[in-house]
Amino acid sequence: MKNKSLIWTMLAGAPLLTLGSCGGGQGQQAAAGQQAPELAVITIGEEDTSLETAYPASLHGKNDVEIRPQVSGFLTKVCVQEGQKVSKGQVLFTIDQVQLQAAVDAANAAVAVAQANVNTAQTNATNNKILLDQNIISQSSYQTSVDALNAAKAQLNQAQANLVSSRRNLSYSTVTAPSAGVVGTIDFKEGALVSPSTLLTVLSENSNMEAYFSLNEKEILEMTDGGRRSIKAAMDSLPEVTLRLANGETYPYKGKIISISGVLDSNTGSATAKASFPNPEGMLHSGNTGQVLIPSFSQNAILIPQKATYEIQDMKFCYVVGDSSKVHSTPIEISANNDGKNYIVTSGLKPGDVIVVEGVGTNVNDGMIITPKSGSAAPEQSGAPQGK
Repeated sequence: MKNKSLIWTMLAGAPLLTLGSCGGGQGQQAAAGQQAPELAVITIGEEDTSLETAYPASLHGKNDVEIRPQVSGFLTKVCVQEGQKVSKGQVLFTIDQVQLQAAVDAANAAVAVAQANVNTAQTNATNNKILLDQNIISQSSYQTSVDALNAAKAQLNQAQANLVSSRRNLSYSTVTAPSAGVVGTIDFKEGALVSPSTLLTVLSENSNMEAYFSLNEKEILEMTDGGRRSIKAAMDSLPEVTLRLANGETYPYKGKIISISGVLDSNTGSATAKASFPNPEGMLHSGNTGQVLIPSFSQNAILIPQKATYEIQDMKFCYVVGDSSKVHSTPIEISANNDGKNYIVTSGLKPGDVIVVEGVGTNVNDGMIITPKSGSAAPEQSGAPQGK
């Protein structure tokens, strides 16, 4: 009788076990005696939003000029310091002028000798012309004196050309700034032997700085509406861009995209783009790095934080809270534009949906029952206004 009662007790408990196993996440929570976890949620709405897509960039002066001497010699003076602002025509370096000045003096002497030879040849030719007219000398004798005069004039021209060249070389011993800018690194000091292959420094014209970055093929197609409008028209329609510095701060002056390469790199599939930023205080320098932030504007957009999503095989999902606070894994589609913190959802969600924004990808499972708590009132801010 005692065994019979035990059997009935086991049979009566069987349906409860079966129901518990069929409840998915809910059943597992009940079986483990767990309370529904308290997780942050937000309610989806629509808003006019602006997202800034970041592109790694390197900065260069509007015109970075390599300063190289045009003659060989020893540096006698370095007239500037690294980082110094200089004006156009300002003296940067001087090179030993002794040999160059000697070459000018020798060229001057050669011109004087050549000029004397011309004078002598001219006198001979003039006298021979008189003798020829009086039939005292032959035509060939006169022609010989004329040829000697022409040769003397040619030597004079050559001597004068050598003088011009030697004077030019002497002028090259004073290296001046071809434009206004900031002096870069100076690796050579006074007394160093330099030549035309020597890079003395780089002069950066940094009144405007140019940020170089890359756009991939897909972004170029989106920008040009699938190739239905030109790159120039696409650039003209782009808004002003922002520069985020290497320390995370935002550069105070806005920039403008001024060029996009018309040819894609066959290795990377990307095009080089260039944005120009004013640099009135000289805060930016050639060689700086940062990020160019290109804003994109959307009206009546559904914006969610990226932390509310997870990915399986290139598909995005989020957890929507349904009846009885039970969560359901829901596939979504997003816009290609994002700021690294938020996504614009193009399908899969609608205004009024409630989604989980805490523990996604770690603590949340499909079918789980949660205790919702209020999350952030809006998606994370990315440094730019998310709406009007």
